[in-house]
Amino acid sequence: MSEAPHQAADRATGNALLQGKRILISGGARGLGRAFGEACRREGAQVVLADILHAEGRASADALAAQFVPLDLADPASIEACVQQSVALLGGLDGLVNCGAITNSGGRNLDQLEIDTWDQVMTVNVRGSWLMSRAALPALRAARAQGGGRIVNIASDTALWGAPRLMAYVASKGALISMTRSMARELGGDGITVNAIAPGLTLVEATEYIPQDRHDLYRNGRALQRAQQPEDVCGAVVFFLSDASAFVSGQLLPVNGGFVMH
Repeated sequence: MSEAPHQAADRATGNALLQGKRILISGGARGLGRAFGEACRREGAQVVLADILHAEGRASADALAAQFVPLDLADPASIEACVQQSVALLGGLDGLVNCGAITNSGGRNLDQLEIDTWDQVMTVNVRGSWLMSRAALPALRAARAQGGGRIVNIASDTALWGAPRLMAYVASKGALISMTRSMARELGGDGITVNAIAPGLTLVEATEYIPQDRHDLYRNGRALQRAQQPEDVCGAVVFFLSDASAFVSGQLLPVNGGFVMH
């Protein structure tokens, strides 16, 4: 029988990539965010999962021996409270993963999108990630003595190939990629690195609505022709959170099996 993720983390030695690191992950209740939490725990980190899905978030945190904090990325007050509570629970903060996002625009052409939908997606995906990063800055600056703070923005390869009928989401992820570069330049003097990852179409709850022809397009167009799993993205996240990436900042890493080669 294989050991549980928290058991693997608890037995981790000083060789673990994130040993002693304190990590906050938005959108951590399920899907990619939960997988990132599991990978971080396995590499020795203390983890807070933050999400608007309270029941699922608490269940995931319990399963990983992590902490859960409620978070509504559309609410600035909730963001501030989430970061403050997370820092208090962890005793500081070494890394932030901006994974929380909504799609809401899938399957509609640009002339079918409603203004409210556009604004919702931009509010959560773009403004929410900015406000999470801003709220975390004091704690991340304080982490300089421990090797420097890390921000990892979860973008999407849809912004790299111009996925159709998904424009609000694509635009929001393109904005996040651009924000990553600007943030990296602004925060480098504080010893904080900022990088982005662009996953391809990954088999998680949030992509269950996607038509089969889009799944087929990805699978047939990849250099590695198989379905993408959440675990495929975890190594890149762990790398960007670790000291191994201490001199890497402002970079975008597509993780999509070679569908988009950047």
